[in-house]
Amino acid sequence: MKKLLVKALALAVCMSTLCLAGCGAKPDAPAPAPAAGNTSEGSSEFKTLESGKLIIGTNAEFPPFEYVGDDGEPDGFDMALIKAVGEKLGLEVEIQNMEFSSLVTAIGSKIDGAIAGMTVTEERLQTVDFSDPYYEAVQYVLVTSDSDIKSAEDLVGKNIGVQLGTTGNFIAEDDIEGATVNAYNKAVDAVNDLVNGKNDAVIVDKNPALVFESNFEGQVVALEGSQFGFENEQYAIALPKDSELTPAVNKALEELKADGTFDELVKKYIEEAE
Repeated sequence: MKKLLVKALALAVCMSTLCLAGCGAKPDAPAPAPAAGNTSEGSSEFKTLESGKLIIGTNAEFPPFEYVGDDGEPDGFDMALIKAVGEKLGLEVEIQNMEFSSLVTAIGSKIDGAIAGMTVTEERLQTVDFSDPYYEAVQYVLVTSDSDIKSAEDLVGKNIGVQLGTTGNFIAEDDIEGATVNAYNKAVDAVNDLVNGKNDAVIVDKNPALVFESNFEGQVVALEGSQFGFENEQYAIALPKDSELTPAVNKALEELKADGTFDELVKKYIEEAE
């Protein structure tokens, strides 16, 4: 009788286990592993060049948005912002410091995207997509403290220093009649040549212009772009064409603005620099 009872109990346990496995009721189990690629909560699946990592290009010569910190690594507002975006996406962020003019062509092959105080332009939109704009900027003109340059007409025929591939570069080449355009990989080199007399003016974005005015105190003056008819422009994160990363990054930016992180970074890196 005991043997029969044991067999009956064993059979009941077996049938119960089979029912749990195949009758719709499932035993507790660990959550399934994520699919290949990376996903952001609430967004569609997106892929990066390396699983679990977001490789971002920058040009660390554009303070306060990007510059080389005391530890020798890229730092600045853009760097802090993209790291916060990566945290929202659950991705490790790797920064690659490269020439500004090489950033767009490297997206999708060497880097997942670029953040470098980059303005949204029709030309760039032919090659890459952009996130929602995260900052509005305008070009400024740096001149020496004894310069008589005050307006767009005063720039005609002058030697203009710019950073290669930037909005200032495009303005100097396309909009200033008779200008000799001296393009540099680093904006600070253009400013150095302004101080030593090789450039009559330097066109650069407002925030870097104010930093250079402070760093070269008494030697250079930053003039507002409105004096020269410059229009406002939008900075955004450049990403591969038709990438699922774009809506995911936009969602992360929206969350960072909503939770106050974005404003904290502006205060730390931009307002304090000014």
